[in-house]
Amino acid sequence: MTLQPLRDRVLIKRVEEEAKTAGGIIIPDNHKEKPAQGEVIAVGTGYRMEDGTVKALDVKKGNRVLFGKFSGTEVKVEGVNYLIMKEDEILGILQ
Repeated sequence: MTLQPLRDRVLIKRVEEEAKTAGGIIIPDNHKEKPAQGEVIAVGTGYRMEDGTVKALDVKKGNRVLFGKFSGTEVKVEGVNYLIMKEDEILGILQ
């Protein structure tokens, strides 16, 4: 089963961050924060403008993005956790 976001929505899979600090201290699982980075898995068709045309999204499949801590809606598809959010909630594209 695949999940295709609609309009200006983006499907993101969180990217797990390193479980170790810069000083080498290992962070236990129960104290880790949810990562605010992810990989774009799928994008919707785009924004519908007032004149009826569709403007494509700036993010593309495969981009690594940065988003707010409480952005998006968590969904689970076939045992895998994803986030669905509007493109406006994405803060930037990591390069």
